[in-house]
Parts: sequence; structure tokens; C-alpha cells
Amino acid sequence: MYSIGETAKLVGLSAYTLRYYEKEKIIRPPRNDNGERMFDARHIDWLKFVIRLKATQMPIAQIRKYTELFLEGEHTAPQRLKLLQNHQVFIQEQLLNLTNVENELQHKIENYEKLTARSVK
Repeated sequence: MYSIGETAKLVGLSAYTLRYYEKEKIIRPPRNDNGERMFDARHIDWLKFVIRLKATQMPIAQIRKYTELFLEGEHTAPQRLKLLQNHQVFIQEQLLNLTNVENELQHKIENYEKLTARSVK
């Protein structure tokens, strides 16, 4: 079992963020006799997944919904699947947008490289 500080270090988040996730019902760590939050390996794995979802810009509300569905049990698998599929479409759109912007930047960079190469001569 890990304290909130240890867990924060393990997953690369602040204790404040872990408290926020608890408030948002994204994590639900048990408390010891002193009222301190205690995290185990399952919490660590879950937090790593949440971090990946956040990195792909999944809103907290969607992460909370996914968490609720997960905790309800296996009968919610179709709903969880749909939620993740929708998010995957969002990610694919973002990737396409980023690829287009990267291509534009590459074109600009090549033009500036040619321009500066001529200036140096």
C-alpha cells in the first residue's frame, strides 16, 4: 500500500491532482485507521490509464463516466466500448490535423532553408 505522496511520485502527478481525481470520483482509494488514503497496485495501474486518457485530451467528465461504468460491472462493457470508440475517433481526427499542420510547417521550413542558403552565398 502506498500513501498519497508515494503514489503521486510513482505516477508523476501531484497529491493535489490525486485529491482532485478522488473528488471527481475517478479514483476511490480506501482510507486507513488514521483517515489517510491508501493506494495499491490496481490504483497505480488505473491512474496510469487515466493519465494516458488525459494525454489524449479526454475530458474529466468522460473519464468520470468511464469510471462509473467500469465500477458498475461487466454489463456496462458495451457502453464503455462505445465511449472509447468515440474517443478513438477524436484522437484520429487530432492526428490528421497534426499531420496536416506538420506538413505545412515542413513546407515553410524548406522554403526558409532555401532562402537562408541563398542569403549566405
